[in-house]
Amino acid sequence: MTYEELLIETALADERIIVMTAENRALVRNAPKVLGSRFVDTGITEQTLVGMAAGLALRGRIPIIHALAPFLTMRAFEFIRTDVGIAHLPVKLSGYIPGLLSDGNGPTHQSIEDVAIMRGIPGMEVYCPADEDDLVRSLPAIWSSDAPAYVRINHKKGEYTHASFERGRAEVVAEGTDVTILVYGYLFGNALKAQRILQQEGLSVGLVNMRSLKPVDEAEIIRAAKRSRMLVTIEDHLLTGGLYSIVAEVLLKYGVTVRTLPLALEERWFKPGLLTEVLETEGFTPEKIAGKIYSSSNLLYAE
Repeated sequence: MTYEELLIETALADERIIVMTAENRALVRNAPKVLGSRFVDTGITEQTLVGMAAGLALRGRIPIIHALAPFLTMRAFEFIRTDVGIAHLPVKLSGYIPGLLSDGNGPTHQSIEDVAIMRGIPGMEVYCPADEDDLVRSLPAIWSSDAPAYVRINHKKGEYTHASFERGRAEVVAEGTDVTILVYGYLFGNALKAQRILQQEGLSVGLVNMRSLKPVDEAEIIRAAKRSRMLVTIEDHLLTGGLYSIVAEVLLKYGVTVRTLPLALEERWFKPGLLTEVLETEGFTPEKIAGKIYSSSNLLYAE
């Protein structure tokens, strides 16, 4: 099932759902003719989009709104914080082309701080599915919750068949005693390939899909830290405020110490280019991920 098919099916089954967009119809092209007046396009007006959604939510509706991730989370941030967050309304924020998926559009279209921004709002939930299969497994639970939620929409096809979704729970793909990779979103696929490369080199490598970042699976982070000699966080996000920060907060909270290698964007925007070029340049190909982890694991055992 595709994202659009799930959205339309869910909306037809629940008349409270209103599908909204700020002239971002790429994923929902067929929704207007099916949903009629329950599909609203505000034009390129993300602030208006969020304000209208909040008003509809106050009247018992469940708005599922769509916009490009950087403009939804940054241009409309005050509206999300004040209208949706403070009132704790069940508005579902769908951020399109987040992270590295905004490959050729330049820094203005790069949403690589969205996780940090959204998880800073009290009560806001944050989810980052690995691919379309993970996305459609996750959304029914997210949409049926009474909480506001931000979802990094990743409709790319993946090769992995995911387990059922539960809010606040990570998906443990494999356990390892040498290294455990914690990853979310689009880079899950490359992390999975990197794990296989490292296993061929003789390392015991775990892999955890951190599909739910807020609420986050603190118990699984601690388990991974205790069963592995090293944790690796991988994310197409700035280092500050994303998964690395979340893991550090959890480890400090429970007084657990473990070597941690972050693979993220450090204090800079990535250079625009085709996605394949960005992955190569920024070191997010399976081979480069595996190389960085292998080098760090060798240093670990040399100590």
